[in-house]
Amino acid sequence: MSTKLPILFLCITVMLDSMGIGLIMPVMPDLIIDLGGETLSNAAIWGGTLTATFAVMQFICGPTVGNLSDRFGRRPVLLVSLVVMSLDYLVMGIAGAMWILVIGRIVGGITSATQSTANAYIADISSPDKKAQNFGMIGAAFGVGFVLGPVVGGFLGEFGPRTPFFAAAILAAANAVFGYLILPETVTDKIRRPFSWSRANPFGAFQQVRKLPELSRLLIVFFFHNVAFFTYPSVWAYYTRESFAWDAAMVGISLGCFGLGSAIVQGGLMRLIIPRLGEHNTVLVGLAITAMAFLGYAFAFEGWHIFALLPLSASGIIAGPALQGIMSRTARDDQQGELQGVLTSVGALGTIISPLLMTNVFGLFTKPDAPIYFPGAPFVLSMVLILISLFIFSGRKRLNPPS
Repeated sequence: MSTKLPILFLCITVMLDSMGIGLIMPVMPDLIIDLGGETLSNAAIWGGTLTATFAVMQFICGPTVGNLSDRFGRRPVLLVSLVVMSLDYLVMGIAGAMWILVIGRIVGGITSATQSTANAYIADISSPDKKAQNFGMIGAAFGVGFVLGPVVGGFLGEFGPRTPFFAAAILAAANAVFGYLILPETVTDKIRRPFSWSRANPFGAFQQVRKLPELSRLLIVFFFHNVAFFTYPSVWAYYTRESFAWDAAMVGISLGCFGLGSAIVQGGLMRLIIPRLGEHNTVLVGLAITAMAFLGYAFAFEGWHIFALLPLSASGIIAGPALQGIMSRTARDDQQGELQGVLTSVGALGTIISPLLMTNVFGLFTKPDAPIYFPGAPFVLSMVLILISLFIFSGRKRLNPPS
C-alpha cells in the first residue's frame, strides 16, 4: 500500500487539530463577552473553564475512541470525527448562549481523538525502524498548525468573532472529503480486536497497557514530559510580559518562531537523528537538551536571550516522537489504537495539571509579598520534572518488539 497520500491526509488532519484550536483563540474573549456581557476578567475564567472541559473530555474519551478504532477501523473513526468536528465548529459559530459553547467544547474534546487515531494509523503503516520518524512528521504538522492557527485566526477575527469558527468548520469538512477519497483501512480481521467497555475507559485501558513490558515506566516519563512541556502555553505570555514587558505581538512572534523551529526539527532533522542515535539515545539527548533550555529560560534577563534559546528548546522536541516510537513498538498490532488512546488521556491529564501548577508557581514568585521575586520559577520546576524523567527513562530495559 502506498503511504504517501494517507500520511499527507494524517498530517493535514493533525495540522487542522492544532490550527483549529489556535484559530479560535484570538476571538474567544470577544465571543464570550458578546454572549454573556461579561468583563474581560470573567471572560478569562470562562475561557479557562472551556479549556479544562475540553481536556477532561480528552482524558475520559481518548481510550474509548482508541478502542473503537481497534474494533471498527481507523478510517471510519477518523472520518466521523472530522465530520462531527466540522459540525461542532459550525454550532459554536452560531451559538447564542454560553451553554452552547460549553457543549461545543465537550464535543470538541471527544472529536479531538483524531490525533490519537492518526498516530495509531501511522503505527499500522510504519515499519518498526520508521515509526519514530513518521511520528515526527505528525509532530511537525502539529507545529505548523500551531504557527498558522493564531495568525489566521487573528486575521479572520477582523471580520467578526464568529468568522474563524466557520473557517475551521470548512477546513475540517474539506479534509473529511479528502480522507473519504484516498484513505484505505489498515485494521484487518487479523488484528481486529473486540470492543470492551472494561478497556474503553481511562482506568481499564491503563490496566491493560501497563501490562506491556516497561510501559508503566515510559508512561510516567511521558506524563512528566507533558506537564513540563505545557509550561510554554501556560505561562509564556505572563512570563515574557513580566520579565521583558513584551506585548501580544512579541509573544505571538516568539511562539510562532518556536512552532516553526519544532516543525523543522520533527519534519526534517528527526530523519537524520534517529538512524544515527537510535530511539533510546534520542530520548536521552532530547530530554537533556530540554532541561538545559528550561534552565536558560529561568535565568534569562534580556529579551534576545529568549530568541537565542528557541533553537535549543525546539531541538529538545526530538524526545517526544522517539518516546512514542518506543512505546508503539511495545504494543501488538491489535493494541495500537488502545495505546494511542491512553497516550491521549495522559497528555490531557498533563494539560489539566500543568496550567494550574505552573500559573500558581508563577503567581507565588511574582506577587508583591513573594519570598523571592523569580518569574522564571515555573521553568525551574519544569527542568526538575524533565530531569526526573531522564533518570526514570535511563533505567529502562531495551526489549524486542512483540511478535
